[in-house]
Amino acid sequence: MGASALSRPTGDRPEERRDPGTQTPSEARRLRERAEQVRDRTRERKEQVRERTEHVRDRTRERTEQARMTVYRLFGIDRSGPPPPQTLPGEPLRIWTIPNVVGLVRLAFVPVFLVLALASDDGTHVLPAVLFAVIAGTDYLDGFLARLTGQYSRFGALLDPVTDRSLVLAGGIVCWSFDLLPRWALAVLVARELYMLVAGRMALGKGLKLQVNWWGRLAVWPTMGALFAALLGVGAPARVALVVGVAMALVAAAKYTRDARRELRGRRAAALDA
Repeated sequence: MGASALSRPTGDRPEERRDPGTQTPSEARRLRERAEQVRDRTRERKEQVRERTEHVRDRTRERTEQARMTVYRLFGIDRSGPPPPQTLPGEPLRIWTIPNVVGLVRLAFVPVFLVLALASDDGTHVLPAVLFAVIAGTDYLDGFLARLTGQYSRFGALLDPVTDRSLVLAGGIVCWSFDLLPRWALAVLVARELYMLVAGRMALGKGLKLQVNWWGRLAVWPTMGALFAALLGVGAPARVALVVGVAMALVAAAKYTRDARRELRGRRAAALDA
């Protein structure tokens, strides 16, 4: 055979074989990019699942909390948060609402109670005592109706404390006249109520937003209970309840005063910083 037969054609040279375990830099880069894309997609899916799960959990918690808070707020157990906007200074009075009608009726019966009680022989007649209890008990009714109907008003916010303190003052006058309760305790109670009336009007005039504290809420029960018991002629329990109620009322007044001063100092500091 000739040399030409043994020689291979120029274009027939076989390609060099590569080791299967080796990769070119471009292939390795593509594999890394694919792996990163897979990891990113997996991470995104996990994040989406986590967000959906948290969203469902938050919605469930929110609805449960709303239902619970609605019941608590309706019955006056929870009174946290800001006051209703309709009760703030500058809002219309809105006198003729269902809660305000109840409040006006309560206020109208205070002088009726006072006349009936002072006209009795010893101040312990059943009729004025029952009337006192009805006026005191319906204090909860107008607030409940306001929360139930949403008929909040600035007039109602002003009327409610005036009615309550007028009733306390009327009961104190009757008990003082017939010496049904210790007069020193009645004097302290009446002075506290007058102070709260004047200080409350001043706070409203300055635009202060004071929240009702628990001492003030709880003091109502022993105070009203003491006056009612005294009007029924129950002496000893009434005296104990009055002392407890007066002490709690004084603590509440001190807290109101402290909160008002703090808010005024905060306003002055903010005005100076501005």
